[in-house]
Amino acid sequence: MKKVILGSLAILALSMSVSCRDAADKAKSATEEAGAALENAGEELKDAGKELEEAGEGAMDAAKEASENAMEAAEDAAESVKEAGQEGMEAAKKAGQDGVDAAKKAGNDVKDAANEAADKAAQKAAEVEKAVKH
Repeated sequence: MKKVILGSLAILALSMSVSCRDAADKAKSATEEAGAALENAGEELKDAGKELEEAGEGAMDAAKEASENAMEAAEDAAESVKEAGQEGMEAAKKAGQDGVDAAKKAGNDVKDAANEAADKAAQKAAEVEKAVKH
């Protein structure tokens, strides 16, 4: 019976040894899988970081372009206002010159009419004087 008990203990010890080796192999495999998973996660984080960086650069480029467009629009608006002001000044200057020309013409017309009236009055006076002398 001793042999049976000792044999049973030997079989039990042998099976425990195999069981420990399986557990060690399984632990080693799990460790390798965990390492691979961590490496994968690291790569994915690295890729996500690159995508985030690219998105940030895209946003900065878009903001810069929008700023440049706004500056161009402001410059165009300023140029339009400047042109409108120059056109307004030119129109006012022309209107003023036209007014001066019209006033000169009216003054000349009045002067001509006054001279003509004076000539006619002088003629009448001459005729009256001639009629009184005869």
